[in-house]
Amino acid sequence: MPIRMPMTVPKPTRLRHTILRTAAALAVVFTVASRARLAAVDSNALWKIVDMRCVPSQQATGTPGQCTVVDLDKRYAILKDIVGRSQHLLIPTDRVTGIESPFVLAPNAPDYWDDAWVSRLYVEKSVKRSLPDNQLGLEINSQFRRTQNQLHIHIDCMQSKVSDALARHAKDTPGEWRWDTLDGQRYRIMRVTSLTQASNPFLIVARDNKDAAAMAMQTILVTGAGPSAEKDGWLVVNSSLDADNGSGSAEGLLDHACHVADDK
Repeated sequence: MPIRMPMTVPKPTRLRHTILRTAAALAVVFTVASRARLAAVDSNALWKIVDMRCVPSQQATGTPGQCTVVDLDKRYAILKDIVGRSQHLLIPTDRVTGIESPFVLAPNAPDYWDDAWVSRLYVEKSVKRSLPDNQLGLEINSQFRRTQNQLHIHIDCMQSKVSDALARHAKDTPGEWRWDTLDGQRYRIMRVTSLTQASNPFLIVARDNKDAAAMAMQTILVTGAGPSAEKDGWLVVNSSLDADNGSGSAEGLLDHACHVADDK
């Protein structure tokens, strides 16, 4: 008669810990997946996060809840995006649909670009190192190349090859447009010495895009003209959905994997 070997049975404690770890891991996966699905199917997902979670938390407890930071005085929140290792979003705490909104051109509009630039520190915190200003970028998509109907400025690292290409504009005369091809797309580029007042990128692009319909077609990217934007200025990169070879998005000039942070 064959001898039956006893089955190895995990100790109850070990088995319980294994089940708990597995359940916790699955919970994280399902949470991330559900957030991704929410963003994919709900064009108001970002607004709901800021308006229903982050702002109330900041008001009630002094903590930003799901957001990284909420500035009630300056009327914006910073949210870590679920895409990429370091990408963050600046999102107004006011209801502002996007680049086409007349609100961004109003005399009393917040300095979203300047606030987003200051918030690049959260990108650096994510990659645990400081980066030159010409390796960091801000970007907003046109109305027709976005998934969310709440204004949001992407804050992340630049593609190295794009930063290298833009270096030829580091000494451009401020306030003048120059055309160039970046990553296969046509853009016009202007060096500025400030991101506020008359040099606000929204106002600059709106000078020859006089109405909401024209602004809705625009995409804008901002990066340092050199390693120190305070010294070198910034480059405003602009294209339109209806421009020759224009895509209505400059997000592809950013690098959501932030490879520059891994360079020695």
